Amino acid sequence: MSLITKDYINGLIVTIQNLYLADDIPWMIGYSGGKDSTAAVQLVWMAISDLKENQRRKPVHIMNTDTLVESPVVSKWVAKSLEAMMKAAAAQRLPFKPVRLTPDYNNTFWVNLIGRGYPFPRQKYRWCTDRMKIKPVNSFIKSKIAEHGEIILVLGTRKQESSRRARTMTNLEKKRVRELLSPNPTLANELVFSPLESWSNDDVWVFLMQYSNPWGYSNMDLLTLYRGATADNECPLMVDKDLPTCGKSRFGCWVCTMVEKDKSMEAMIANDEEKAWMTPLLEFRNQFGDENGDRERRSFRRMNGSISGNHGKLFHGPYKKEIREEWLAKLLEIQQDIQQNGPEEYSDLQLIHLEELQAIRRIWVFDKHEFDDALPRIYERVTGKPFTDPTWIHNESFGKTEWDILASVCKETFSDEELAFEMMYSLIDLESEAVGINNRKDILDKIEGAIRKTFYRNEEDANAFYRDTLLRSKKLGGQYREKFFDGIPQEETIDEYAEDNLL
Repeated sequence: MSLITKDYINGLIVTIQNLYLADDIPWMIGYSGGKDSTAAVQLVWMAISDLKENQRRKPVHIMNTDTLVESPVVSKWVAKSLEAMMKAAAAQRLPFKPVRLTPDYNNTFWVNLIGRGYPFPRQKYRWCTDRMKIKPVNSFIKSKIAEHGEIILVLGTRKQESSRRARTMTNLEKKRVRELLSPNPTLANELVFSPLESWSNDDVWVFLMQYSNPWGYSNMDLLTLYRGATADNECPLMVDKDLPTCGKSRFGCWVCTMVEKDKSMEAMIANDEEKAWMTPLLEFRNQFGDENGDRERRSFRRMNGSISGNHGKLFHGPYKKEIREEWLAKLLEIQQDIQQNGPEEYSDLQLIHLEELQAIRRIWVFDKHEFDDALPRIYERVTGKPFTDPTWIHNESFGKTEWDILASVCKETFSDEELAFEMMYSLIDLESEAVGINNRKDILDKIEGAIRKTFYRNEEDANAFYRDTLLRSKKLGGQYREKFFDGIPQEETIDEYAEDNLL
């Protein structure tokens, strides 16, 4: 039986009011635009709007985190929702303050994937969540804690979402410092209130359908959005316990590779011809998120140039230059096509922002020493517009012409040396950057570092070097990575190899 009765909701509203009036600690509500966070905001909104105007003294910040790679449909929905909240709060004289948080432009998904060459996120290397979601929120919350000393965070989390979520919430309940308020295990002076903790999926939908949205948005449209992201385009509610429940779809980043398939986007495209314009996004995500052949797209060295491995093979690190450039061009092409040929409301869609492009350019030129400065050429080729970067400062002694000459010479002279060109352009760029006497600090260390990263002929040579290093350490009684030798049939094979090649 559903929790959602008139008496239950009225009692919950009174509880929220009492909690709000109990102190001067400001509130924050996490809002993603999904059903759970919508229900949480709506409950708090209903409770505070029933208070007298002079009682609405504490600010309530409604926080939305825009990773800059959210599903375009959901992102548009959230942007309009926040705008409606802002207008309604002002008209109703309520203390709600909607705010949209974004990651630092130097640490976005595209800056890390295309700029730095990070391998796409996976279970054992999930670099995206902390950079794109947690850090922007924590930074904002810490600023408010510094200002007020303490804050209360309202979340739409529910125990029935997953067994893991239930365990986490149950454990936090045991540590409650005040009734209904649990401490945040990662941030001091932050208390968490979860008004929906005991609700089921259907409870959420029943509430949203029975109570009108107080900031003038349509909960029915939200239901339609979820239904469109469900494979069978159906959302039965409370009719039969054996029927599938609506709203189990997850709306998140359209680039997410933590799941094998983006079923929500697939369903949207399949269920609605007007969303067919998103097909290139899905195809692009599936391309760079494909495990097959991903090793070949990446360097056999780590980001810092070091090498290590398991089972006789080296770990592969960042994506190669040609792959990063290819993906940037493809992303810009998709963006250009949607802006010109997609729905009118997405004519200003930015899949990648100018600030991100500027950050990628600096990483390629300054960090990776790719002084051919390819990004402006790629941008202009795809968009037909010159690239704008008013703060760009760089030594123009070397450019695309010099790059091509060096590449030609290296190819002719070192035809079997895979990394010879990289060594040469890195050394030339390091020396070029150090033209002034004040810039020559640590120049020898930088040159040595560049040589250490590139002195191998190819991956086979690097693998042999790494293996020899481990064997030498083994013979001398030092520590070494045993897992690298997993699969070698006989231990004496290693010893014989060491005798023949090292001693």
